[in-house]
Amino acid sequence: MKDHPFEGWLHHQGIHLTEKQSHQFDLYYRMLVDWNKKVNLTSLTDRDDVYEKHFYDSLSATFFHDFQKDNSIIDIGAGAGFPSLPIKICYPHLHIVIVDSLKKRIAFLESLVKELNVENVSFVHGRAEDVAHDTSHREQYDIAIARAVAKMPVLTELCLPFVKKDGVFMALKGSNGINEKEEAGKACRTIGGRWLSPHALTLPNEESERYILTMEKVDATPRKYPRKAGTPAKKPLL
Repeated sequence: MKDHPFEGWLHHQGIHLTEKQSHQFDLYYRMLVDWNKKVNLTSLTDRDDVYEKHFYDSLSATFFHDFQKDNSIIDIGAGAGFPSLPIKICYPHLHIVIVDSLKKRIAFLESLVKELNVENVSFVHGRAEDVAHDTSHREQYDIAIARAVAKMPVLTELCLPFVKKDGVFMALKGSNGINEKEEAGKACRTIGGRWLSPHALTLPNEESERYILTMEKVDATPRKYPRKAGTPAKKPLL
């Protein structure tokens, strides 16, 4: 991967990959492309696209938050492992829990984690609306994180219940991020959150806009949230 600018981009952000980490990203890419032939994981398979629009994009959350001081992350709807597994590669101390509703994707992620030789990553097969009512997961995490899963009013209801008091929920969003933030004001207050300042960035090569939206957990989530599976999407808190 030495011929790819990925490491230079990260270096500019204060992230310096070891040889092992560089190898892990290379292996991640190769397994993603291989498994994608039989399981629909991503529409992007070009090496440059994956490194910029998946790996770098996932790691953009770390440019604005100190993951070194946290221990536990729950990733809602991670799909092919984004954003939590690129973050895990760079911050090996983190305990990661990935929630996904599709068993085939979890099979890929289990195989990937084994090949990457990373520890303290576990998987929950289910919907966030159901898992969030499990006391072993509810309000247990320093960070809940999600990327390209749903609009912010829905995503807030799905993710914030997992966050412990004083923890944060981070959403990685595209160019419409600020508009989505405005739409999620009621959801944020209702579920027990408070908005922190949003952060904007552009991808280094493609230069498309990205936003990191972050809310702090300030109050316990009322017991009735999240509502039953499917309801947050059908009737978002607006």
